[in-house]
Amino acid sequence: MKNQDFVASPSKFMDPRTVQKRLYQVWKGRNRFLCGGRLIFGPDARSILVTTFLIGSPALTFCTKMFLRMPETDFLYDGAVFVTGLLVTLLDFTFLFMTCARDPGIVPRNTKPPDLDNSSNSIASQWTDGASPELRLPRTKDVFVNGHTVKVKYCDTCLLYRPPRASHCSICNNCVQRFDHHCPWVGQCIGARNYRSFLMFISTSTILCIYVFSFTLMSLLEEPGCLWTVMSADVVSVSLVVYCFIAVWFVGGLSVLHFYLMCTNQTTYENFRYRYDKKENPYNQGIIKNLKEILFSKTAPPLVNFREWVNKEDDPFLECVSKRFGGDIIKSNMKIDLELGVISKDSKLSQNLDYIEDSLKRDKGGKIVADPFSFSLDRDENDTTTDDWSEESSQRTSSSQTRL
Repeated sequence: MKNQDFVASPSKFMDPRTVQKRLYQVWKGRNRFLCGGRLIFGPDARSILVTTFLIGSPALTFCTKMFLRMPETDFLYDGAVFVTGLLVTLLDFTFLFMTCARDPGIVPRNTKPPDLDNSSNSIASQWTDGASPELRLPRTKDVFVNGHTVKVKYCDTCLLYRPPRASHCSICNNCVQRFDHHCPWVGQCIGARNYRSFLMFISTSTILCIYVFSFTLMSLLEEPGCLWTVMSADVVSVSLVVYCFIAVWFVGGLSVLHFYLMCTNQTTYENFRYRYDKKENPYNQGIIKNLKEILFSKTAPPLVNFREWVNKEDDPFLECVSKRFGGDIIKSNMKIDLELGVISKDSKLSQNLDYIEDSLKRDKGGKIVADPFSFSLDRDENDTTTDDWSEESSQRTSSSQTRL
């Protein structure tokens, strides 16, 4: 019986097939896509619903109260307050949607590591499992930005040297241009392409909180009678005042922080890591130019077209094995154990079943030497001889007793 009898025909099961899909369908990041890859969300996109509720509930409650008061008080005054509050609320939701549904500046991945620079002295080699050494790329490279030397790091996940100010988000599993932070309230990374809309979102939220707080408090003070009695009769207005007073410290503080970061041309990631405390910031060009760069410059085009068609090589049998036994079994530079029934890339048997017999030790006479952890053939023969001798002895004893 041949070894091929134990393995399926490679022409029938092992031939990879090419499947044409959109890039967003095979993207290795953790993003969620809608509308055919036109809308890009983070993996925690459900937090948008919480943020929408926290903003929409008090704002719409305030607008409803103003609308119901219009027939009883000054129609034009309350009407203007109502329309303005409604517009600010819609504007806030617009900036929220623009922030969470836009590509933040995802850097395209490489399918293989970049070519080694032979002139580099920092290339290291590492021996693995007694095989040929693996060349390791240098972890950092020096690039020049505005006359300053900046170190860029190598990303093992995306297989590239990150652009300056880019960082890899562990939540989205992407390298992002001018990475600021991953905002849990919008469920998206904040980067080069959505930082401006994020600033508009938090600024509008601050304005909305101040607006609702101010006009709700004014409506309470305008009511005749004791303030305590008025507050006891209008619990909804009191709740709006307290809620907005607390919320404005969060969104207002965040707005002030990012205004400072804009003026100094820093990101949240750089500021929290004290990146420029001991050295000069190469991106700082002065307050006016910094604000102009962030607020009035043209939005950079996306580096990744998630709607383009790509050819995906798909081998269903190998995919099934990798999912069942773990992804570390199949490696690009190694072959798979024959016991799994998998054939190497060149469609030849990676091993021979005869290695089992060849690996057994033999003595000078050609007989197989016993393995201490398995049953021995010699031991079986000795056991058989012993059993025959015991049976013959028992027969002699019984015959002797009969004679007596």
